[in-house]
Amino acid sequence: MSLTYSAPAVNLTLKIIESYDIELAPLLKKLDIDAKRIEDPNARFRYAKIDQLWLEAVSISNDPCFGLRAAIYWHPSQIGALGYAWLASASLRTALNRFSRYMPMLTEGATLDIDEVNGELSVHLKYKTISMQQPTRTDSFMAMLLAMCRANCGQDFHPLSVSFTHPKPEKSNEFYALFQCPVHFDAEEDRFNLSAEVADKKLISANPQLAQCSDQIIIETLARLVKDDIVTQIKSEIIKQLQSGQVTETTVSSNINISKRNLQRKLQQAGTSFKTLLNELRLDLAKKYLRNSNLSLTDIAFLLGFSEYSSFSRAFKKWTGLNPSQYRDK
Repeated sequence: MSLTYSAPAVNLTLKIIESYDIELAPLLKKLDIDAKRIEDPNARFRYAKIDQLWLEAVSISNDPCFGLRAAIYWHPSQIGALGYAWLASASLRTALNRFSRYMPMLTEGATLDIDEVNGELSVHLKYKTISMQQPTRTDSFMAMLLAMCRANCGQDFHPLSVSFTHPKPEKSNEFYALFQCPVHFDAEEDRFNLSAEVADKKLISANPQLAQCSDQIIIETLARLVKDDIVTQIKSEIIKQLQSGQVTETTVSSNINISKRNLQRKLQQAGTSFKTLLNELRLDLAKKYLRNSNLSLTDIAFLLGFSEYSSFSRAFKKWTGLNPSQYRDK
């Protein structure tokens, strides 16, 4: 199956192209890209088609720093629910982990890994072999990531360093001017590095309810994208039913039209279980909610499907070794 790319995300590329006074219609016609599909939140383009669009756009603009303009024209709507989930995240660390987890929502041509060493969080962009791995696409992603971080933290945010595997381009001074940090070319990996302290700072834009709603939309979209991914389908259904307090193997299997026994078998084949998925989702959501002091502990328990706070508290302590109030205060 061909790897795909989110159609609405193409709007970012088109905004950059238009900034060079390039007419879009002839270019889209040449590449057989239907402009109407770009406005469809569920539409996808073949990843190879978007590679062609980038190659053509860079050639027409004749600008080696073409991709850096993504920092100017990025908007959360271009990546749909993922963009709004990013804005509603409790911290940059939460936002980056969410972006990494849901990267296929944007593109199936690359992955995003997060690691931490000596108080420094590193975002590692890795392309799959299908990609042309054009330097300007990497530039665009890093510039977009900068814009996303600044949307949450303000214009004073800047990374500790940025690394590119491609050679140093002409007008490299534009890279330094944009990122305002050390920029390394001919590097072993494409990375965006930031302080763990900054990544863990609570964001005033945090909204756990909005983040959860956005997560649900993302999971449902990915479930449609990968219909045979039973784990994604089950997670999506668990989130739908969570607040009812009645989420069970029976209710979930019924809603995704498979038998309870078949659900158990498929999860066993995937190396997990219903109880494990339920607990993982509850723990992940609980940590996000606890980082937002506007939610009471009782409200959090309800959002996670617990009938009373004491049940939630016992479960959370079993998972983390801390009760919810201790985790919030640490």
